[in-house]
Amino acid sequence: TQLESWSMGKSLTATLIGRLIQQGKLQLEQPAPVPEWQSPGDPRGEITIRHLLQMSSGLRFTAHRDPEAPTYTRYLDHFYIYSGAVDAFHYSVNRPLQFPVGTEGRYRNCDPLTLGYIMRRLLGQDYWTYPQRELFDKIGIRRQVLETDPYGNFLLTGFDYGTARNWARLGLLYLQDGVWNGERLLPEGWSEFVSTPAPAWKEPVYGGLFWLNRNGEFPLPEDAYFMAGAGGQRTIIVPSKELVIVRMGHARGAEAGMEALNRACALLMEAI
Repeated sequence: TQLESWSMGKSLTATLIGRLIQQGKLQLEQPAPVPEWQSPGDPRGEITIRHLLQMSSGLRFTAHRDPEAPTYTRYLDHFYIYSGAVDAFHYSVNRPLQFPVGTEGRYRNCDPLTLGYIMRRLLGQDYWTYPQRELFDKIGIRRQVLETDPYGNFLLTGFDYGTARNWARLGLLYLQDGVWNGERLLPEGWSEFVSTPAPAWKEPVYGGLFWLNRNGEFPLPEDAYFMAGAGGQRTIIVPSKELVIVRMGHARGAEAGMEALNRACALLMEAI
């Protein structure tokens, strides 16, 4: 069954960017090729692909995790991009800086959406077929629904649908360091990159559009890292145990589902 995967799509964005880097179309350390940031003296021109993957661009984009934002404004930017009233990519790349580039890690949709903008400009007409042709087909995913805003931009920050088996395949790709049936799809070491704590974050909980288990969120080894979406959607990769765990379900059952997932993880560790 295809289920709403929500922000697990952010990790899918990291995977597609990794694929482009493997193909030589992008570089991790290059300044982000965003025309809106290229005016002389614009400090946003210092933002790199790495900064965007590690959610440390410094762009102002209000979200529920911003402690200094008034409660009534914390979701304004976060949800506005889903309203259909705005081009989500253009809205994201036109945000001003809130923090100096690379100094503050914050969970916000503008960074993965900017990566989507870069992908669309880079790929042109191939943008809409690229995920299926260059990723899904290669790992045996026949159907993964990626919704767009009214302007044709994939909203991989939340509007994506897939089966648990689809996400398990993506998790397995990371467990195998980006190699599938002998073909390298992601750069060597990409799994290590996305699962390494981003230096701008105050706590070691976030990597490259993946969450980390360094704080013991799950009763799993510290090297576990995971894709996470609202409503308890999770795809967990545990390298030290050669294990991928997927939990999906309706948002109404999220609390009970996460409790069950934690119990299941503990039992799995006892069993293996």
